Amino acid sequence: MKTLHLDPARLQPIATGFGACYATDEIVVAGRNAGFMYREEPDGERDSGWRFTAGYEDQEYMDDPDHLGVYDINLIANIDPSVVKYLASPVGSAFERDPESDRWEKVEDLQITKP
Repeated sequence: MKTLHLDPARLQPIATGFGACYATDEIVVAGRNAGFMYREEPDGERDSGWRFTAGYEDQEYMDDPDHLGVYDINLIANIDPSVVKYLASPVGSAFERDPESDRWEKVEDLQITKP
């Protein structure tokens, strides 16, 4: 069982009703801000389609399912509130945090393929 960065019982209602997302342990366990987020076609009824990474996880890390989890988007928003203003973006949207300015920038022409 993973120990989350924030106690779910203490979460504030920052982004409720958006559904679930996939996020890496770098965010939900280590408590790092999101560095990259994109929205693909949802996998199911509760899935929002949002995927969040800290932005520096390598392919080997991402290929290990133990480093990923399904979480309510409100957990991610409590760790990194800067994602909230982008949550209504449509499927196909992607954003990357500029490390120098700490601002989100839209990623154009992102090709997302599902296995």
